[in-house]
Amino acid sequence: MRNGFETSLVTGNGSAPGRESVPYERAGSFAGPPAFPAQIDFSQSQQSLSHYWHILVKRRWTVLTVAFALSTLSIIGSYKAVPTYRASSRVQVEADTPLIQSLNDLYHGMGIITDDAFLQTQLQVVQSDTLAWHTIEQLGLGENPAFIKPAAMTRLAPEARKVKLVRIFQDGLNVELIPKTRMILVGFDSRDPQLAAQVANTLVSNYVDYNFQLKYDATRQASGWMETQLDELKAKVEKSQQALVDYERRHSLNSVGSGTQDRKTMEDQILSDLSKDLTAAEAERIQKESLYNQVRADRAQIARLAHNELLQRLEEKLAEEKQEYTEILAQYGPNFPKASRLEQQVRETDSQIAQERDRVIERIRVDYTTALNHEKLASAAVAREKDVLGGVNQLLVQHNILQRDFEANEQLYQNLIQRLKDATVSAGLRSTNIHQVDVALPPDRPIRPKKFLNISVGTLAGLMLGIMLAFGQEALDHSIKSAEELEVLLAIPTLGTIPLYRVPRATRAYGLLKGTSGPDAAARDVALAVAERPSSVIAEAYRSLRTSVLLSLADHPPKTLLVTSAAAGDGKTVTSVNLAMALAQRKGPVLLVDADLRKWAITRIFNCDTKKGLSSALAGVDTLEQVLQQYEAVPNLWILPAGPLCPSPADLLSSETMIALLEKVSERFQHVVIDTPPVMAVTDATILSPMVDGVVLVAQGARTSKALLLRTCRILDGAGARILGFALNKFEYRNDYYGYYYYGHGTPGYYGPSAVRTGQSPEVA
Repeated sequence: MRNGFETSLVTGNGSAPGRESVPYERAGSFAGPPAFPAQIDFSQSQQSLSHYWHILVKRRWTVLTVAFALSTLSIIGSYKAVPTYRASSRVQVEADTPLIQSLNDLYHGMGIITDDAFLQTQLQVVQSDTLAWHTIEQLGLGENPAFIKPAAMTRLAPEARKVKLVRIFQDGLNVELIPKTRMILVGFDSRDPQLAAQVANTLVSNYVDYNFQLKYDATRQASGWMETQLDELKAKVEKSQQALVDYERRHSLNSVGSGTQDRKTMEDQILSDLSKDLTAAEAERIQKESLYNQVRADRAQIARLAHNELLQRLEEKLAEEKQEYTEILAQYGPNFPKASRLEQQVRETDSQIAQERDRVIERIRVDYTTALNHEKLASAAVAREKDVLGGVNQLLVQHNILQRDFEANEQLYQNLIQRLKDATVSAGLRSTNIHQVDVALPPDRPIRPKKFLNISVGTLAGLMLGIMLAFGQEALDHSIKSAEELEVLLAIPTLGTIPLYRVPRATRAYGLLKGTSGPDAAARDVALAVAERPSSVIAEAYRSLRTSVLLSLADHPPKTLLVTSAAAGDGKTVTSVNLAMALAQRKGPVLLVDADLRKWAITRIFNCDTKKGLSSALAGVDTLEQVLQQYEAVPNLWILPAGPLCPSPADLLSSETMIALLEKVSERFQHVVIDTPPVMAVTDATILSPMVDGVVLVAQGARTSKALLLRTCRILDGAGARILGFALNKFEYRNDYYGYYYYGHGTPGYYGPSAVRTGQSPEVA
């Protein structure tokens, strides 16, 4: 029992009034109170392929059930569906040519390239309600049982009947454009293969007729319009010809026309020459003006712009004199005679440069003024020549207008007569840009249902949905998955992992024959594993737990141990019994106390007397010697049963008598293992936790909630308990190392034929 324990009552909420809260030591390197997080991160998971595979194996029945259900539905739907056949006709669509005026136009139009908009328009035409209704009427589909049940159409109005028939026709129609071609595939689906081919061919034929009729109507309409326009053009030709003749007679153009034309040609030549002179003058003026503006704006660049060699030499001389003057000035100072002489030369050269620049600027200005005057003279000459030429052209302007008007009307009249003749001929030509390449044939196999594809897709979809549901279940499962996850969550070591155990089938069958099979028998079979099956895997796991408990405290092994859990069903009683047996096999004596005064869990496992036990000893009815019972199978193991039911177990457990009893048994026994109710169910474990050397928490793998464990640790920590660590119970080993160690690669294993089997173990409180 812990040194310095304060003998005070512990209240139901886990706190000890009057007892100072002192920090306790953790086992191993886990020193100090646990830093319990305020919130639990439930998203921790191993992001590895093996982890995902383990999830799928764990949830395999979900995956297989969903996959089997969808596969079954796919099979039933595929085999019960009525076969549907599709017949297809291939149609070539050329470019939409303009109206045909001649036979040559018919062949020239074949080279026109179609665009995507045109092809899409043709697709819509094929799928139009007009062509659909023409096909329905032509084939009598409204009375065809393979197309529709005639009884369903008798009570409909004519318009409603038409709408329904067209809708049914459109549902069976399949029109698509073959990529990168001008081919349209027209197909129709029906339960009758003969009807499918007949409908597809009839629809294509109606489409070709529609296209031809559209062109024929357009041609006839154009011919009627041209006949009307022909009469108007004839009157215009006669009128324009009479106006031309009257103008020539009035101005005597028949005799002077030739001389006027020669003079016009000469004046045109003069004007052309003057225009060239004006262009040259303008170019020269622009050049002179540009140069003049540049030299005025930047006097320092005059030598380069004007190409003046004298000015360039003077500037070079000035630069040399300045450089020499600077060197002398730096070496001898300003009073040196040569420096004074050089300074005078610099001033003289600078004055010469300024005079030369002024002279060059003046010369450039004079050149610019001369070019400007030349331009003005050339411009005036061009203007005078234009006036002279205008007078000459005045006579021919009106004559040319009248002549062109007459020629245009005459040409238009002749063309219209020719086109009218060609249009009359082309109206009878059956010209079309739609060609049926392949005729639809009755298909020999249905397009649906595709049984193999449907079943494959259904199975694949079932697997995918099942996998999604499996991962969804795993994401919503907030229970403990591994010892590492438990240690990271609570900063408390895992003392041992107890593998998931199922009673062997042979044992269960034998129990059924003997009438000893059931929950209690299964609980007893697991609880007595260390004593009755010492070579089994589960017995070895409890011995490993015993070793971890003995090494949990650095100074000395704990004498009094309290085993509890967060909730019922985690296996704390089985863990208490097997841990006590393992300790008793090591060295004894060891006492196993049933402190669960409400359920008598240990009492039932060992078939102890329920008339006396812990409750009667605490009440003073029996002495300790009277309530202790020795377990014959393990001589070093003694059992203190729960005893008779009492109205207030918490009051008995928190009494001074309980403290005295623990002190007494700790002196007599090597180890004392106390089995208590779950922490979250009642306060018994919280009351007893400060009275013992250490607490072992039992958590069930893949069942115990993280939040529940966190709350349990906080309650025990608030009560001043020393939590030695966790025992992870009913844990399924899924990694390669544990699989080899416990299962031996498919052999009976290291521990004989009673090796552990996966499955559901019986829940023992």
